[in-house]
Amino acid sequence: MKKLLLLGDEAIAKAALDAGLSGMYAYPGTPSTEIMEYIQSSEDSSDHKVHREWSSNEKTAIEAALGMSYAGKRAMVAMKHVGLNVAADGFINSAITGVNGGLIIVSADDPSMHSSQNEQDSRFYGKFAFVPCFEPSNQQEAYDMVFDAFEISEKYKSPVLFRITTRLAHSRASVNLRPGLPQKELSLPVDPLQFVLLPAIARGKYKSLLSSYESLRYDSLISKYNNFKDGNKRDLGIITCGIAYNYFLENVGDSIDNFPVLKITAYPFPKDLIKHITGRCKEILILEEGAPVLEEALRGILDDGIKIYGRLDGTVPRDGELNPAIVAKAIGLPLSYGQAVPSLVKMRPPSFCNGCGHADMFNSLIDAIKPYGSGHVFSDIGCYTLAALPPYNIINSCVDMGASVTMAIGASDAGLFPSVAVIGDSTFTHSGMTGLLDAVVKNSSVTIIISDNSTTGMTGGQKSQATGRIQQICKGIGVNPDHLRSIVPLRKNHSENVCTLKEEFEYKGVSVVIASRECIQTATRRKRSGNSMNNSIS
Repeated sequence: MKKLLLLGDEAIAKAALDAGLSGMYAYPGTPSTEIMEYIQSSEDSSDHKVHREWSSNEKTAIEAALGMSYAGKRAMVAMKHVGLNVAADGFINSAITGVNGGLIIVSADDPSMHSSQNEQDSRFYGKFAFVPCFEPSNQQEAYDMVFDAFEISEKYKSPVLFRITTRLAHSRASVNLRPGLPQKELSLPVDPLQFVLLPAIARGKYKSLLSSYESLRYDSLISKYNNFKDGNKRDLGIITCGIAYNYFLENVGDSIDNFPVLKITAYPFPKDLIKHITGRCKEILILEEGAPVLEEALRGILDDGIKIYGRLDGTVPRDGELNPAIVAKAIGLPLSYGQAVPSLVKMRPPSFCNGCGHADMFNSLIDAIKPYGSGHVFSDIGCYTLAALPPYNIINSCVDMGASVTMAIGASDAGLFPSVAVIGDSTFTHSGMTGLLDAVVKNSSVTIIISDNSTTGMTGGQKSQATGRIQQICKGIGVNPDHLRSIVPLRKNHSENVCTLKEEFEYKGVSVVIASRECIQTATRRKRSGNSMNNSIS
């Protein structure tokens, strides 16, 4: 049996290819990005002509994948947890339409917000949409689960949610591979109205969804991942799921036989499963990564004279990701700490790369906005969000993808002048274009600065859908050509760029300033590889 050393993300990607994947759809977002990147670089993908282009955002990704499924082929979508918010419309409704070819939606959650603006547990979406959910505890399980997820997707005609977290996504382990399966043949739905959600059709399909969700609880493709193992001591029983199971194992080692353990890594599961452990133990500790999803679901079952410990009572912290020390304390083991790591390097805040075009753009913006005082600049999700920190301290918001434009519109409506939005090129095509259309239709008094570095920089330099298209997009949306300006953010152009920005701030309407300069990191890699690039000033 062939083995590979794989990241959790890579194990999922490899499994999808081995399971007969025909289409991979995604928008870059840590910690999910490597799934698409693995598939894009795989020889198997090239040999079997697997579609593997980045999408403009998570909503377009999931809808395109649903189209692939409509045609009878297997598709996968990958995104980070906040991306599932963007894709929620298509995701939830796909549960009602059902699928034709197997469809897996991977949502990579980021507890402790290592590179995210919030903590969020995607299992809530699975329960809300009534779709099966897999939550692997290690790389091998992630690989194996993908095969079963495709099978159960096609068996029940349902999309499948595949929830992972940062530590699994970005840690490596040896994975045993299976023989590859061929891609599915093109085949259209038997029911020509399957994907037509007119109310009269949707009502009947929703009833069917609820019924099939109950059947899922007992299907072996799910139940085989939910296991109970009795223990020698029955004072404290452990219910755990996902990667939390690994933290538990790390603490107890050979002493695991002392604990009754119920491991849950696939949903939904039957209530009877809980009785294996509640009938034996006086107290229960629930260990799960993320929100107390499992704990809240079980409290109605477990509140039967049994003491329950978990995130809701503070035994496990309500926020942040789990770690072995938290689990050790929760199960009553003494904490042991190694020697403190010596401080060899003084801590410093993150900063722009040397030679970053964003930095030169913000230096011009700082000087241009100075006469108006502080509080006028709305920003977005991207490398440029670092301008909230010293020495810039210039941006006043970072909420979600595209919100810089629409928040600037709302602030302008309230009387703020000037009202300025800063958005990156990839974020603009992800979620900023519709906000710009609102501004044009309303003739809002806003200045929108598109800081164009010709890549999706914050996630490692993936292709940006905006490259070479921004000016044409803005013209098509209706921006007045006289107030569609281009600047090159370089120190030598500082005075000229400040003047351009000042002129547009004073315009009582929609103005767009495109600040174009290739990302210094992608430019460096391109030069090393000898590739040329026509980085036109959009």
